Amino acid sequence: MIDKSDQYSFQRLRLNLRQLEVFLATARGGSTRAAADRIARSQSAASTSLAELEAALGVELFDRIGRRLLLNENGRALLPKAQALLEQAAEVQALFTDEHAAPLRVAASFTIGEYLLPSLVAQWTQLHPKSQIHLRIGNTREVIAAVVGLDVDIGFVEGSQTHSDLVVRPWLDDEMVILAAPGHPLADRCATARQLAEATWVLREHGSGTRQIADEWLLKNLGQVRVGFELGSTEAIKRVVAASDGLGCLSRYAVAQSVADGHLIELQTRLPKANRKLAIVLHREKRLGRATTDFLAHCRAAEQEGTG
Repeated sequence: MIDKSDQYSFQRLRLNLRQLEVFLATARGGSTRAAADRIARSQSAASTSLAELEAALGVELFDRIGRRLLLNENGRALLPKAQALLEQAAEVQALFTDEHAAPLRVAASFTIGEYLLPSLVAQWTQLHPKSQIHLRIGNTREVIAAVVGLDVDIGFVEGSQTHSDLVVRPWLDDEMVILAAPGHPLADRCATARQLAEATWVLREHGSGTRQIADEWLLKNLGQVRVGFELGSTEAIKRVVAASDGLGCLSRYAVAQSVADGHLIELQTRLPKANRKLAIVLHREKRLGRATTDFLAHCRAAEQEGTG
């Protein structure tokens, strides 16, 4: 038996998934031309779909600034809901085929993306050979922007930065350590706060979670930090420290192998420990699909094992 009220509601739908697909592509690309390139349609077809969507909703979704289309208040409200609808449609489309829905999109800050997630992703793909993961690595600020903009499904960060659109879930414990070359003048002694304050430091760039915690820890205990190098790569920092008298401040996860191999040493100091919590960030309004939920559980298992 068909409920006439349900039938009536269905017939009254004034928008479709293709229009939402164009909307999302335009939001990410900033123009209907960019949207057309992303979804392999003509620009005129993309422009028509977007116009039909705005007409169906009765509002404009973008501010037109020259040739650029920037999401306005209405567009920002629609964005997470449109993303969720398209993801659910992809799951429905994949129900009765051997194909899986779109790959899981993950963004991670450098320490997590380079030293923790690779093994977790490898284990995941062994357990789920048909489930793909696209991993994007950047600093904490970039990861947060990607999650807020719904460019990724999950973010992993190491700083305390956040955003009102995000839900932050604590993940693994980490500790910052001070590094030096094996032949550094302070290598065989317990460095004093004065010696550390007078040293030259090799640190990550601003916007990095590692830099944020390093600044907070070092400035609180040393009063001043003489920064000689600001680098956007953890590996670059380790190489510069190993080849100079500069000191580094990095995650224990990031330096464990280099210390074990003897390329770097962990400098002994009288400073209090600098512990921090690595975190998972999710968009507050984003629906979590099955793949996202399962991958989060997979990463939680690493937390319970205390490995990462």
